[in-house]
Amino acid sequence: MKAAAAILLSAVLFVGSAPAHAADKLPARLDDATFWNMVSMFSEPDGHFRYENLLSNETSYQMVIPSLIKVAPPDGVYIGVGPEQNFTYIAALRPNVAFIVDIRRQNMLEHLMYKAVFEFSENRADFVSQLFSRKPMSAMGDSATAQELFKSYESRECDRVLLMQTLQRVFDRLGRSHGFPLTVEDKGTIEHILETFCLAGPQIDYGFVNAPSNLTAPSYVDLMTATDARGQNWSYLATEEKFNRVREMQLRNLIVPLTGDFAGPKTLRAIGTYLKHYKATVAAFYVSNVEQYLDKKSTAFHDNVAALPSMPASTLVRFTPPESTQLEPIRIFLAKKGSLFHLLNGKE
Repeated sequence: MKAAAAILLSAVLFVGSAPAHAADKLPARLDDATFWNMVSMFSEPDGHFRYENLLSNETSYQMVIPSLIKVAPPDGVYIGVGPEQNFTYIAALRPNVAFIVDIRRQNMLEHLMYKAVFEFSENRADFVSQLFSRKPMSAMGDSATAQELFKSYESRECDRVLLMQTLQRVFDRLGRSHGFPLTVEDKGTIEHILETFCLAGPQIDYGFVNAPSNLTAPSYVDLMTATDARGQNWSYLATEEKFNRVREMQLRNLIVPLTGDFAGPKTLRAIGTYLKHYKATVAAFYVSNVEQYLDKKSTAFHDNVAALPSMPASTLVRFTPPESTQLEPIRIFLAKKGSLFHLLNGKE
């Protein structure tokens, strides 16, 4: 396992701008070849999840942000899972680099779609317009709230001309500008995602495609206009400043989406090896409720987390359905030796 990780790291550094001996500081920017090499070589084969979660169904993930920013090491590394909720955590934590790990290749491709839209959108209004293929009813100023922003689109229908224009811009940005070799199937997946966002609009929720019929899930608007317990909106679309923090990281190729199993043999280990090379540590690892699906593989997940470089303040962010997000220091999780699996199965 260590030998395989070393080979992966050598391949990444070989095409990158940083020499292999410069193990002192994470790059401030990843060139396109390094970024794609990481996406390709750190990833595992496409896995399966029962639902097509194109957006989060969690209403509580902002609640822990005030506490998280107090304990998570500044300028650290962020690891997360799933779609857009990661941008809100990234905007709040301001990590040096972020890795998004999800068992579904579709999620990796959705993040590449987001990356392109972030890059060619100059502000939040432009971003929302491109993402949902809708033209705003009126111009939005930089000081607009998230509520005001989305209200400008609420009566608009899917504009298929704009959809096709945006889709072509995404393909041009990823293929021509960055040189990422997307397959025909990859492009079909991205087209499906953008078309779904167009058809559903900002009111899209987790259950729009194939989630359980008994699920009551928040819409995209609900997620972007939610607040913490004190009424502060931390969403990445709450302000231009938050949006631009994420956009700047996208422009620098510092949000790296990967296909990987939390209990798999390669992805988390490859991230750990890469971070150790630069003497970097994980500030926060947003695991959502993935642990409940690991079943007997929880020990492998525990070992993968142990392989990530951390410090006493490094924190797991865990979602417990139906509406609870909690923090746990990684050191406490490791000391339990993966006991969450036993708790979920009624054992101590």
